[in-house]
Amino acid sequence: MDTAGLVDLQVNGYAGVDFNDAALDAAALDHALEAMLRHGVTCCLPTLITAPEAILAERLIALDRAVGTSRLGPRMVPGFHLEGPFLNPSPGFAGCHPPEAMVRPDPATLGRLVTGLAHPVLMLSLAPEQAGGMELVRVARALGMLVAIGHSAAGASELAEAVEAGATLSTHLGNAMPHTLAKFRNPLVAHLAEDRLAASFIADGIHIPPPALKVMLRAKGVARAVLVTDATAAAAAPPGIYRFAGMSIEHTENNSVRVPGSTALAGSALSLDQAVRNVVGWGLSEPSEAIRMASTNPAALLAPALATHGLRPPAGRIGWSDTLAPEHVELG
Repeated sequence: MDTAGLVDLQVNGYAGVDFNDAALDAAALDHALEAMLRHGVTCCLPTLITAPEAILAERLIALDRAVGTSRLGPRMVPGFHLEGPFLNPSPGFAGCHPPEAMVRPDPATLGRLVTGLAHPVLMLSLAPEQAGGMELVRVARALGMLVAIGHSAAGASELAEAVEAGATLSTHLGNAMPHTLAKFRNPLVAHLAEDRLAASFIADGIHIPPPALKVMLRAKGVARAVLVTDATAAAAAPPGIYRFAGMSIEHTENNSVRVPGSTALAGSALSLDQAVRNVVGWGLSEPSEAIRMASTNPAALLAPALATHGLRPPAGRIGWSDTLAPEHVELG
């Protein structure tokens, strides 16, 4: 079977390399991208998480430089995903992001972060219920960004307003929410009920149990579902301690990635081709549907942002084995 290449909209690092490292260079980036390519990813958005503005700007500049001077970056990385700092700092919603570094949504802050980059920020995840959130959705969309809602306590009416302002995606739905929520009037139900929002899912069996993912995929449907990895440096790497945005994370024997000594998840060790195999193996979709959720669906969501910046859409191809392993991968 031959299909379009996989597109990962949320990847924090890979194969021992942290994209949130201000010392990131072209060689390290190529190492990570080569590993991703072997797993079928032909296009990705390296993702930077919440940090104080000066540190986040330094990390963006290093990432931008690494992409421009690397061998694979210009072919695989059209731009970046900024996940924060405009998130909800409340317990449960913050996830592993440092809540003390979160700030209220502010166009001026976003403008300072993206000015001067050779490669654009193509995706922004934010919490629109925060003061100034709806305005920032509109500003980010006008700047040519795919606007997603994540680490957010927004309810149904706030989600509807954010969609009207230009948001189109729920970031890693089911995660970065408190374990205890109201039975019906809660953000998860609101996201599932908002038909105008697509949703991304981390299908590693750890972030979302397969039965819960089954329900979520039924609610969204294949056409509005996207598979992402939220991978860290622990992906395609053995169990051990790794660095992620200035903190230590532990890749455990059960393949989860957590803050050491804690139950808190901190990204994943998932590869996108394994996410495809997982949803098929769990009986949640047919192979063609699973591949669509990891390839043409994210590409379609990203297309308006790419067009705004005069960038071409992903054009990679994969030849799959009968066991859904990439046998050959070609860049466009």
